[in-house]
Amino acid sequence: MKRFLKNIGPGTLVAAAFIGPGTVTVCSLAGVQFGFTLLWAMVLSIIATIVLQEMAARLGIVHHTGLAGTVKQEIRNPLLKILAVGLILTAIIIGNAAYEAGNISGGVLGLATLIPNAVVIIGEFQFNTLSPVIGIVAFVLLFFGNYKLIERFLIGLVLVMSISFLVTAVLTGPKISEVIKGLFIPRFPEESWLTVVALIGTTVVPYNLFLHASLVKEKWKSKEDLGAARTDTYISIVLGGIVSLAIIICAAAIEQDNISNAADLAKALQPLYGDYATYLLGIGLFAAGITSAITAPLAAAYVANECFGWKAGFRSGRFRSVWISILIIGVVFSSLGFSPIEVIRLAQVANGLLLPVIAGFLLWIMNRKNILGAYSNSTFQNILGSIIMLATIGLGVLSLVKVYNSL
Repeated sequence: MKRFLKNIGPGTLVAAAFIGPGTVTVCSLAGVQFGFTLLWAMVLSIIATIVLQEMAARLGIVHHTGLAGTVKQEIRNPLLKILAVGLILTAIIIGNAAYEAGNISGGVLGLATLIPNAVVIIGEFQFNTLSPVIGIVAFVLLFFGNYKLIERFLIGLVLVMSISFLVTAVLTGPKISEVIKGLFIPRFPEESWLTVVALIGTTVVPYNLFLHASLVKEKWKSKEDLGAARTDTYISIVLGGIVSLAIIICAAAIEQDNISNAADLAKALQPLYGDYATYLLGIGLFAAGITSAITAPLAAAYVANECFGWKAGFRSGRFRSVWISILIIGVVFSSLGFSPIEVIRLAQVANGLLLPVIAGFLLWIMNRKNILGAYSNSTFQNILGSIIMLATIGLGVLSLVKVYNSL
């Protein structure tokens, strides 16, 4: 058991990264609007995530270079290299800076169920005092901690989050037959397509591929550890998927449509299931917010490190400067209740382009014998990867159309 727990790590951080406030909100809306009918979409999202994240982990362990560094290394054409690195930096650095406010705000919504009335009015501004609290926790952990400490902290939060949402789902008393039907029978209720796209997009996250490939190098040093890394990936991402499914199940119990986020879901559950459901959801939302508030800046720092060729350590000034900048932006925007719409829109466009491009880069790299040798992709892995890449192309197009229609 001790050996098993010792090998759990990077995969859990990936799960912690994709179960953020955005995932909680999308899953809540999916459950409220369509009940159990879209559970199958989350199952497919988890399968796709496992396939891609296993490739990223294998690359990190065998090649000892992150995904961004390998892409930069393997593209020979100078113009294509500049375009690829520019796209990666735009989507990951600017994108994570934009979404960090949402991560912190999500944690604040959860914390507000335990500490209400935390807003201070200063002149014309409303200042939320809980946002700096979450920012300080993330800062202290990233600045004074090391990889092992951060890993253990996030594993603990993921466990808390998992228990919170799973217990709440059980409290709602779902019909098991309907849940099983929703899990294994694909259905497209009217106007559900964009929600299906959102469920996939919030789970198959581009920056997690970069984060995972970089993190496995911190934990494992030998190719013989690949089995342990795969076990960690499978268990952690399946656990993250179960949490997402539990949120959909919780939301499916609500018989009203005026739910716009997870905080509304907590309030709606209170009359039916008492304060316990509200507190459990609040704790889960807080854990989802703070885990993503830590992993998003960390992923951005790893990507910048590789794209600029810094070769900086975890505690180096350059590495810290990236995640500190993103954390500060997130705290300021969250504290003032400001949503940087245009920046988020740019991030959505970049991510819509990045997901299929990175999936393509990953497949290409995983077939390079000069990099991976005997550890390159099998035919079956290539078939799965190709199917996922085609799906991400469709997802990218739909994401761009969605952004265009909102202009």
